[in-house]
Amino acid sequence: MTKKYISLKNESIYIKMNFMSQEPNKEQIHNLIQIGINEDIGSGDITTRSIISADQIFEADILARDSMVLCGLNILKAVFKYLDSNVCYSSYSFKDGDYVTSGSSILRVKGRAVALLEGERLALNILQRLCGIASLTREYVDRANPVEILDTRKTTPGLRVFEKYAVHCGGGKNHRFGLYDAILVKDNHI
Repeated sequence: MTKKYISLKNESIYIKMNFMSQEPNKEQIHNLIQIGINEDIGSGDITTRSIISADQIFEADILARDSMVLCGLNILKAVFKYLDSNVCYSSYSFKDGDYVTSGSSILRVKGRAVALLEGERLALNILQRLCGIASLTREYVDRANPVEILDTRKTTPGLRVFEKYAVHCGGGKNHRFGLYDAILVKDNHI
């Protein structure tokens, strides 16, 4: 937490700036996964369940299609763990914020084939969105150096904690999380 003082109309006002930089917590991740599963999987993938045996085991490598800044690895793992509590991972020692080159193996997943196929799109959608934000942020950070890049509250509803985390992974700074964090007088207030 950073403490700052500002002067507004000759009065000193103490404000707290609570910068978001930690990874989303388990409850936030769980809630996101539940929403995603309800949207995409519903009562189950009828195609997969029609042609794949319930006890069949798959092993898959998750590869980087493009060079990027990695973000959302624990969320990716949590999607598959939610659908198959026995899923196993082999890590390639990457972590959020790492730069990954095109073609790199990010993670190997082994588990029930039905769970992996049902969760694949949700896991990849989340990973792609967060890696995209982190990667673009890194581009801006590199170009603007030594000027800091800060994010805004203009986030996708329900995804703010994840998108702000992605900015952090890309090397950007979080400005404020919500209207409750800090005083910010803008032209529409005057």
